[in-house]
Amino acid sequence: MTMTFEKWQALGNDYLIVERDRLPFALTPARVRRLCDRHLGLGGDGILELSPPDEPGFVARLRIFNPDGSEAELSGNGAREAILYLRRRGWTSADQFSIQTVAGELRPTIQSETTCTVDMGRAKLRSEDYPAGDAEGLGELEAGGRTWRFQHVSIGNPQCAIEVPDAAALEALDLPAVGPDIEHHAFFPNRTNVSWWTRTGEGAIRARIFERGVGETMSSGTGATGAAVASVLRGGDSPVTVHLDGGELTVDVQEDLHVDLAGWAVPVYAGEVSPDLLAELTALD
Repeated sequence: MTMTFEKWQALGNDYLIVERDRLPFALTPARVRRLCDRHLGLGGDGILELSPPDEPGFVARLRIFNPDGSEAELSGNGAREAILYLRRRGWTSADQFSIQTVAGELRPTIQSETTCTVDMGRAKLRSEDYPAGDAEGLGELEAGGRTWRFQHVSIGNPQCAIEVPDAAALEALDLPAVGPDIEHHAFFPNRTNVSWWTRTGEGAIRARIFERGVGETMSSGTGATGAAVASVLRGGDSPVTVHLDGGELTVDVQEDLHVDLAGWAVPVYAGEVSPDLLAELTALD
C-alpha cells in the first residue's frame, strides 16, 4: 500500500495534490489535518483531490480541503495548480476544458506550462453566506475593538473585502489578531474569507488575506478576486492587478461582475508517504 502526491505552489500558496483513485483511504478531516501539518505531516495550505468526473463534458472533479479538515468550495490558486497538474499529467491535451468543483464548473484557458486564466463565473453581492445582506452586499461589523465597513462578495466561496485608507494602514494590521473574529462573525453562517485592500494606482491594489480555515496566507485567488470586485464597485479600473505578499494576480472584472483570474502555478516536488506515516494515517478515522 502506497500513497503518492505532488506539492505545488502559486504565489506561496502551497497545496498537496492527490488522485482519489490512487489513495489507500478516504480523506477524512483528521487525515487532512495530519497531512497538512508542517511538523507532523507533509505540510500545506490544503489538499487538492482529483478524480474522474461524474458528468460528461468534464476532464476531472476537484475537491479542495482546508488544513483544518474542512472542505472549501473553491480556491483560485488551488484551482490553477490542479488545472496545470491535470495538463502535465496527461488528463487532457486541450488548452481549454472544464472541471467540476463544489462551487460549479470552472473553465480554464492554459497559456503555458505554468500560467492559465480561469473563468471564475459571475460574482454575487447577495448570497446565503451573508443572509442579512442587501442587494449591494454592504455591511458593518465590530471585531478586534474596531468597526469595519465591508463588501460581501460570493465567488464560489464567501469573501469579506475591507478597504483601508492607505498602504501604511494595511501593513500595520495584525491579521491573526482580528481575522478570526471576522471569519467567525455571526453575519456569516458558513464563516468567511477576509481581504483587506487599498488602491495603489490605476487598475492596481494591494491586499492582505485571512483565509477561512487557514489563517493569514501569502496569497489567495478568491481573496484577490473579492478585493478586486470591491475595488471595481468603488470606481476602480479593470483589469485589476492585485499585489499580494506572494506576488501578483490579474483579475478582470466585467460590468456584469463576470470574473477571469490569471496567474501562475508550479510544482515543488513529488513524493511518496513513508510507511510509518501511512500507518498512522490509516489508523485515523
